[in-house]
Amino acid sequence: MTSPSSPPPPAAPPPRRGPPKAMVIGLATAVVGAAVAGAFVLGRRTGKSDPGAGAPLVSGDRQGPPSAGAAVEGLPEPGSTALEVPGTSAPAAIWVDVHQPGKLRDALAKNTWLREQLQKPLGQGFVGGWAAFFGSTGEDLKGNFQGAVLDLVAGRLLNSPFRTVWFAGDARASTPAFIVPTPMTSATSAYEALDTVASRGVMTAASCPGGTGTVPANGFELKRWLVAEQTLWAARTEDRLVLARHPVAVLQGLCTDLPELSAKDGVDVELGFDPNAYGRETQLLSHVLGLAPGARLQFGVEGERLVGRGIAGALMDGPVRLDAAPLSDDLLKLVPEDTPVLLAVQLKLPESLGEGSLKTYWEEGGGKVPTRTRQVALVWTPRGDPALPMEMALLWGRVEDKASLGALFSGGYNRLVTGSFCNHVVMASTEAELERLRKACEGKTPNLLNAAGPVVAGLRAPTSLAFGVNTGRLLSGLTMDGFLSESRSGRNAPIPSAAPPEIEAARRDLESLPYLGLRGTVQGDSLVPGGFGS
Repeated sequence: MTSPSSPPPPAAPPPRRGPPKAMVIGLATAVVGAAVAGAFVLGRRTGKSDPGAGAPLVSGDRQGPPSAGAAVEGLPEPGSTALEVPGTSAPAAIWVDVHQPGKLRDALAKNTWLREQLQKPLGQGFVGGWAAFFGSTGEDLKGNFQGAVLDLVAGRLLNSPFRTVWFAGDARASTPAFIVPTPMTSATSAYEALDTVASRGVMTAASCPGGTGTVPANGFELKRWLVAEQTLWAARTEDRLVLARHPVAVLQGLCTDLPELSAKDGVDVELGFDPNAYGRETQLLSHVLGLAPGARLQFGVEGERLVGRGIAGALMDGPVRLDAAPLSDDLLKLVPEDTPVLLAVQLKLPESLGEGSLKTYWEEGGGKVPTRTRQVALVWTPRGDPALPMEMALLWGRVEDKASLGALFSGGYNRLVTGSFCNHVVMASTEAELERLRKACEGKTPNLLNAAGPVVAGLRAPTSLAFGVNTGRLLSGLTMDGFLSESRSGRNAPIPSAAPPEIEAARRDLESLPYLGLRGTVQGDSLVPGGFGS
């Protein structure tokens, strides 16, 4: 979007190198979906349960071959090489903390929707080549364990609280690393059992990236596990066990700081991120909202579902920049019901948005400048093809600010189209997006007032920061974008007029997924979390 031409808050931290700049909310959605759905759908089959491993991820009533049949005969003997250690340390960009792995695993195993997808092209396509890796059994590999590799990994290696981390910086470390702090005896024995039959190479590292972190006396030893032509890297030290697709990600996982993984009762999964890893835009957003480092999205497990618990985090020192109020019906009427991502805030800003007022407000920390609360929302449709135009709009809940907003957003490379609907100033990335919002406001298409009752009630509750994800609409749209992108990749053929039946069936299945809502309400110097959804 267009960058404001007035001076940004001076206290915002300097930018750092990281992944491509994008809104953290979209990435958070993708991460949660991948981490939760991926943990389940990898288990296309199950063998005999390993004692002490807990319930298998997929029950035995599934139709299919009794074994993946992966064998290890004929593979080359393990060798050892030195890993080229990156010269700089990669910060943790985003992470998912699983506080109750057993509870989450059991919920996924019982989830009817996920079980059905395992039999369909959607689930089979998501699993890909990893089905044979995780579906191989101890009998297939002639190992000293029973049951599938998936049950060994999920039921023993990852049976205590663990963190999944995506690192910024070095592209080789961009795949997630699974970190188990202080692994239990069952985890180390499972590690050794898999290492005995699957180890096909070792890489060593004498230091951590950038020279930071604690290194064992003999350096690090990273094991290459190879099963059914799929590779997984693993390593362990006295204080942690790490798994990842790439050895550099494993090394970063061994060297990164790891806080104690703990959460309040009812919070089973948390998602956190580091604004510094996403460039100046995200740093500036966190600064404007007054959020201190450590804000996180919280989720709980109820029955066989993952539900939102809310947004938690501390506020920066100084005047509070967030207010608490319900989202207005004017705003709910303006936002189309099928909007994939909604972020709304109750933001305290100077009474006047003139350049002089804003400069004084930021320089003096907001303490001596009269303020007015503005309801501000961002609606976003993430696209699965970078060649497609950005679909985003900023909704400003005070029409008297229209002239000032025009001056603030007059610079930059991306031209905004502007309108005034439902007592809001609307600044959209495209004419089509502006028209979509106008139709929702006029009642020509469904808006959020037509959403499920619990969703409307959740959005109407007093809140300072609200985050809503229409997971069905989001994933369905990304699926279609991905199909169209692949269809015309490297070809001169026209874009297909319709998707094949299996793509349409997958989209219908995805569109049945619920709405997920999270909110945080200012109380004192922190956000009190709350969740809602369909």
